[in-house]
Amino acid sequence: MKLYADRPFRWCLQVLSDLFAVFVTGFATWLATEAHTQVMRLRAPGDGLIEAGAGLRGTFDSAADNADDLPLVGEALAGALHTGSDAGTRLSEAGQWQVAAVSDLAWWLAVVLIGLPVLFLLVTWLPLRVRFVRRATAGVRLRRLGEGGQDLLALRALVTQPLPRLAAAGEVTDGWRTRDPEVIAELAGWELHRLGLSAHV
Repeated sequence: MKLYADRPFRWCLQVLSDLFAVFVTGFATWLATEAHTQVMRLRAPGDGLIEAGAGLRGTFDSAADNADDLPLVGEALAGALHTGSDAGTRLSEAGQWQVAAVSDLAWWLAVVLIGLPVLFLLVTWLPLRVRFVRRATAGVRLRRLGEGGQDLLALRALVTQPLPRLAAAGEVTDGWRTRDPEVIAELAGWELHRLGLSAHV
């Protein structure tokens, strides 16, 4: 498998693009983790509401249980105190809703902060790298085949070269028709150069 070009300039560009992809992925992961941590700090008020609601409910329930033993007014007083207990329950529920909302926000924010850069790389960088690796690997295999591989590379060069270049090099097409070894080697070199490979193994 051929991962990088033989030509120095193209090799440098590929290495820089790979380093950029690694940097973007790492930075996005760090940023998402940091954002998740910071947003999760916003759940503190919700946790406070849950604790306050639980404490309020416990206090009113305890008072209601004690008031129930009082003669005459005990039952009515206990009922009133249980109403306060319901307020503590609602307070706890409000805190739980806030904690859940903050947790969801932190999770989705982290997903977006990681997902968008990675999606960008999957759409732009990865297809280019995969295409290069496939073409360069095939080019290396053909280069190793000797004359047979040169013929195929020369034919590919005739198909892929711009028409003005072929028209300006009429002797090349004549040499192709006459099976001139030097012309075939030159054409194969054109194709290997286009793939970022050197003409020699």
